[in-house]
Amino acid sequence: MPGHHSARSRRTTERKGDVRERAILDTCEALLAHKGYDAMTVGDIAQGAGITRGALYFYFGSKQEVVTALVARTVEHLWERSRVTSQTDEPRQAIAAAMQRTVELWNEHGPVMRTAIDLSLTVPEIGELWKHTADLFIAAITAVLEHAGIQAGAAPDQASAMARALCWMIERTFYHASQESREKLQEASATCEHVWLTSAGLIT
Repeated sequence: MPGHHSARSRRTTERKGDVRERAILDTCEALLAHKGYDAMTVGDIAQGAGITRGALYFYFGSKQEVVTALVARTVEHLWERSRVTSQTDEPRQAIAAAMQRTVELWNEHGPVMRTAIDLSLTVPEIGELWKHTADLFIAAITAVLEHAGIQAGAAPDQASAMARALCWMIERTFYHASQESREKLQEASATCEHVWLTSAGLIT
């Protein structure tokens, strides 16, 4: 049964590779929280993942590649959140749920998201990931505003332009709040929710 044994060995190797790659990304995320991108080294990541530097280079060519892969993994969660937000019909409920999920994501992955923002202008791959993420959120916010009765369109008082402004306001507000404390994130959420509700005409 040599063929069967060979296929099973390949599957085992692939699973081991997945485990190692996950360990590398998990270690990178922890190091971003404790040391930051500039101070973190490939050696730090390899040591934390329990592998040699040479083994790490089998998976990633540089520290930047590790961080790019980590950002890609993290934004998948953001993309799912944007999809859920855009599919919620009741605007107040959609806004409250979106802000709560935003708090959860920044609590869980704040250092990764701050790093993505910091590197988005200088690392093209990260810039594309973050721009795509923003576009998805803008589309989701636009859908919520339109459900609330805001006119569709790109004029300053129409849904798409308002959604873009709201998206970037939320990003900057959470970026700064996440550097301070979980309490600040809750305050940021309340502020952004109030602005979003006001923009949607749901409160005055």
